[in-house]
Amino acid sequence: MRLIRMPGPVRRLLPECLWAMPGTGNQLYLTFDDGPIPEETPFVLEQLARYNAKATFFCVGENLVRHPGIARQALAAGHRLANHTHRHISGWSHGRPEFLADVARCQQELNELLPAPEARPLLRPPFGRITIPLARTLDTSHQLVMWDVLTYDYDRDFSAPKCLATAIRATRPGSIVVFHDSLKASRNLRYVLPRYLAHFAALGFTFEPL
Repeated sequence: MRLIRMPGPVRRLLPECLWAMPGTGNQLYLTFDDGPIPEETPFVLEQLARYNAKATFFCVGENLVRHPGIARQALAAGHRLANHTHRHISGWSHGRPEFLADVARCQQELNELLPAPEARPLLRPPFGRITIPLARTLDTSHQLVMWDVLTYDYDRDFSAPKCLATAIRATRPGSIVVFHDSLKASRNLRYVLPRYLAHFAALGFTFEPL
């Protein structure tokens, strides 16, 4: 069963996390996990530019090391870079010291790219997997970000048209929407993203970074 929108009881377990942007008008907050990579991130940047859309890229530190130029392109276009750990590791299956060190290493790579370090940088735990004690610890240094809409663009058993229809149906004003600039998501991403942007732009929505 795919949980496109996270149920309220799950959200209440992690009050430290940002799930949606409250009190907004016709604004959506697109996020892209797992990049930057040359195969997919430039495509995303091109599509966003067509609608003057700004987004937040939750970057894997190893990919920042490999492709800093693409990260700089995203920054130059007005997008926000954020932390997705250095090695894309789960907070459920890695010990607390290891996970915290991985977050810190990714943040170091981000800080070398940003004009100035952010006072409270954004962090999305890979797979959304984080323990309550770990969330409380990280809340002192990072704003933890989850999502309101998970597109499942990475799920190859989910057809691209169904992925699009489901994402559109689940989206609300203020939604934080998860896409992936990754090879695994490529088929669905390249179908869904242009159509998703066109649909909501036609309805008068704007797309903002977190």
